[in-house]
Amino acid sequence: MTIFDIQQLFTFVGGLGMFLYGMHIMADGLQKTAGEKTKKLMGYLTNHRILGIVVGALITAIIQSSSATTVLVVGFVNASILSLNQAVGVIMGANIGTTMTAWLVSMSEWGSIFKPEFIAPLLVGIGALCVLFTHSDRKHQIGNILVGFGILFIGLASMSASVQPYSSSPIFAQIFATLGSNPILGIFVGAVVTAILQSSSASLGILQTLAMNGIVTWNSAVFIALGQNIGTCVTAMISSASAKPNAKKAAVIHMLFNTIGAVFFGILLYVFFRFNPVMGNSNISGLELAVFHTSFNIANTLLLFPFGNQLVKMANLIIHNQKKKETGLVHLDARLLEVPALALESISNEVNYMGKLAVENVDFACRALLERNQSMIEKVYEHEAKINQFEKEITAYLIHINNGDLTEHQQLTVKNLLYTASNLERVSDHCENIVELCQQLTEHETKFSEAGYADLQTMMNYTKSSLLYATTARVDMSLDAVGLVRVNEDMVDKTEKELREKHLRRLAEKKCEIEAGVVFLDVISNLERISDHAMNIADYVQEEVEQYA
Repeated sequence: MTIFDIQQLFTFVGGLGMFLYGMHIMADGLQKTAGEKTKKLMGYLTNHRILGIVVGALITAIIQSSSATTVLVVGFVNASILSLNQAVGVIMGANIGTTMTAWLVSMSEWGSIFKPEFIAPLLVGIGALCVLFTHSDRKHQIGNILVGFGILFIGLASMSASVQPYSSSPIFAQIFATLGSNPILGIFVGAVVTAILQSSSASLGILQTLAMNGIVTWNSAVFIALGQNIGTCVTAMISSASAKPNAKKAAVIHMLFNTIGAVFFGILLYVFFRFNPVMGNSNISGLELAVFHTSFNIANTLLLFPFGNQLVKMANLIIHNQKKKETGLVHLDARLLEVPALALESISNEVNYMGKLAVENVDFACRALLERNQSMIEKVYEHEAKINQFEKEITAYLIHINNGDLTEHQQLTVKNLLYTASNLERVSDHCENIVELCQQLTEHETKFSEAGYADLQTMMNYTKSSLLYATTARVDMSLDAVGLVRVNEDMVDKTEKELREKHLRRLAEKKCEIEAGVVFLDVISNLERISDHAMNIADYVQEEVEQYA
């Protein structure tokens, strides 16, 4: 190997690095720009598989990676947000959406104006200006997209330039002739290279670069491309290793879908090239490879679409459900962190559920005190333990989200969700305080006066309404609910002051036992604090709605 060969190798590796890095920057910018749209797309998923295909294709086109989309699907199935039947459609659509990269790579063959060396410097220049000299998050994201495009194109140009001197080399002709005559070997090479790079888009980009230089033949290119569809399943399979059985099944469905398609069309193409050796041995262009890649993925989807239920059944046979105790929160999955908008949607659902638990706990605590109900006391302690665990896991997950590159709106949402979880945990602490006060009454065999019980009932109703409206405001992001929280909070404050004065008069007139009187004052203080936390939660909602209306 000469110095020139080493230099060309270094140029190719550098070009590949720029191609991969450019794709990463571009995809990251696209994700942030379209993050909310991605979240809405996932929200449209129903049991209609066709809609799932459309959603899967659009999301993959946005994040530029079928592997990433499938990993997200595994995460959603693991979090019980998607069923396996819904996941099938998204997986099929992801294979169609990933063809977008192949069309970007083939742009240099559309005409001189689209050649990487012509357009890339302009894209990098404009993108850098947007990033360095603007203060808008959206303009920064657009700048990152342009820089990513530019670096991607420069990487392609470098790879192409490094390969061009060897376009007539006999060794390349021999390699691709061998791969073309041995479909199994071609599929194996495509699968292994894709598995190593963890990206079918990247491995196909390399193949297209070679094709643009007249090195690759039809019969070798198509089998390598089929193998790339199998290799891209590795990422999802690895991601599902520690997941629940249903998530593993989603990864298996992805593998089955791609493998069945590769085998079926591989056999058809092998027979076709046996009868058309001239075409099989002719060179394929990058554009033709993009056309084939798109046509194959659409045809594979059309072929297997009617057999979606059968794919689910096959996955059920391969992966058996294991009965084991679930730990932690249901809807939190690290895979969703790849797209902050989706991760925030997932964590918002958990905070909302935590709010539901807090509302229930306030009701349990009030009933425990009014009815001296031991089962209600036990439920309060159970909910308190669960809510504490929720707060720990939600806080840890939000910290992971916050460590990513977030928009200003997402940063505010993370902060407010963190504060909301903290306030809900404090609400539950006050519920625990109330049942402990209830137990004190039982131990001392004392109770409140009838007037005292009636007054407590009034304040409890206002407090429960305050928290209920606060959690409703969080779920619906409703300013109307925020207003109702404020009304009830004012009533709680007013009632607490009145009850304190009335109770002190009852104590002075010896209409209430002293021990019961002290507990009464502590109870209304805890109820007032619960309402304060409800008001805090409502204020966070108002801040988000008003700032980003």
